[in-house]
Amino acid sequence: MLTCDHPVPSDRYNDRVEEHLRVTRFYHASQIGVVQCQKALVNALIERWHPDTYTFHLLVGECAVTLEDVALILGLPTDGLPVTGMTMSSFEALEAECLDQFGVAPRKEECRGCCIKLTWLCDLKENFQLTDEISIQSIGQYSWGSACLAHLYRALCRASRFNCKKIDSPLTLLLGWAWIRLPYLSPLPRKSRSFPLANSFIYFFLFVWAAYDVDRVDPNIIPAEIYMQSVVWSATVPLVSFECIEWHATDRIRRKFGFVQEVPHQKWNLDKAHGEVLTGPKNLNWTTAPSHSFWVMYWTTNLYVS
Repeated sequence: MLTCDHPVPSDRYNDRVEEHLRVTRFYHASQIGVVQCQKALVNALIERWHPDTYTFHLLVGECAVTLEDVALILGLPTDGLPVTGMTMSSFEALEAECLDQFGVAPRKEECRGCCIKLTWLCDLKENFQLTDEISIQSIGQYSWGSACLAHLYRALCRASRFNCKKIDSPLTLLLGWAWIRLPYLSPLPRKSRSFPLANSFIYFFLFVWAAYDVDRVDPNIIPAEIYMQSVVWSATVPLVSFECIEWHATDRIRRKFGFVQEVPHQKWNLDKAHGEVLTGPKNLNWTTAPSHSFWVMYWTTNLYVS
């Protein structure tokens, strides 16, 4: 999984918090420090992203960030229930939910629309006691990795438009993937990059398809529980995160998983689900919404089918 040189304090949280992080399967992600964004690299990848296929089109062929990369770089769970449910836009609904979850609610000036300001949550964190063990354990039942990947795909699709000037997504995942799959782009010391100019051209055709094979990764780095999710990594399924639905097009990049690349299936049309946004009133249950219910069910029934 991704590590970096940014120092992580040894007393970030107490033993009880670490236990909860492990139960919710967020422990590995919590150990990732700060990764500086590489603007030029991100822009170059965006230029190669095709929203119609959900893949990067490089000289070596099509490739993409997949559930395998999410699990092995960020350590987030990729199996389990889809991250979806009810969204409520009104302050009254937000107030009731906070009272139910935390026992306290923010004031209107501590919110912006249907969103809570981060300062209120930070203050809450200092005084909030973890008491509901059942709710905490249920967090680990969801596929947070697929939700993370869905938002990365959504951000890449939007950023590929000519009138888009910014991107907001889990760029740590994108950068980690690029440095692992395209090692000549990784931020190594200058002296480690010294190779004859005449031979440097071949590096731009290098793409590491089997980046996590046993001969490339120290077996002591990746915990065994991460590999237990590998059965779902090559599944061709929709990625679900509330209003965000994107397509995990592994049928176009089969050699990434050691399979023979055949003719890809016809591209699924996500229709209205692909352009849905959370602007305006959205008091809606996305699990049963007409535009989303089919894809939520598709994830549930096809996740373990490669």
